[in-house]
Amino acid sequence: MNNNVLGLLRLRIKRGINLAIRDVTRTSDPYIIVTMGAHKLKTGVVKKNLNPVWNEELTLSITNINEPIVFNVYDKDHITGDDPMGDAVVDIKPYMECLKLAADLEKLPDGCAVKKVQPSRDNCLSKESCCTWHEGKIVQDMILKLRNVECGEIVIQIEWIDIPGSKGLAAVEV
Repeated sequence: MNNNVLGLLRLRIKRGINLAIRDVTRTSDPYIIVTMGAHKLKTGVVKKNLNPVWNEELTLSITNINEPIVFNVYDKDHITGDDPMGDAVVDIKPYMECLKLAADLEKLPDGCAVKKVQPSRDNCLSKESCCTWHEGKIVQDMILKLRNVECGEIVIQIEWIDIPGSKGLAAVEV
């Protein structure tokens, strides 16, 4: 294992909302490429759907919390190149701030909001996003407004996973 790994971040790529039309059939075949630094992950393609449901889990090993997570949505084309359908960026630092509090949160009821992150020019949030105490962990649900496209949002959730032998949260400066 890489000695610089702080932990893992589970990304739940849930669904897309009102994605852009990129095919002549007035639909698209969307998929998402997730990048963070040198890491690159990809969802499956959902055929002919502007409101796709992926419900996929992807896992990133985190070495630097200052690197943003970039979500690029594409329309799969078999003849020409894949068409871009927008992108969104997530800064995980607000989430990491919540994780630092986790030891003090053990007595919270399940579903309790720990922190609310507001949409701003500096993030792609479509609306307020909550970091929530859920089954002994903190998760953050987000609806991200896609940039560089006429319409579309993606719904994701992030969750931290500690791994034995990693630097862990103690090494994180937020």
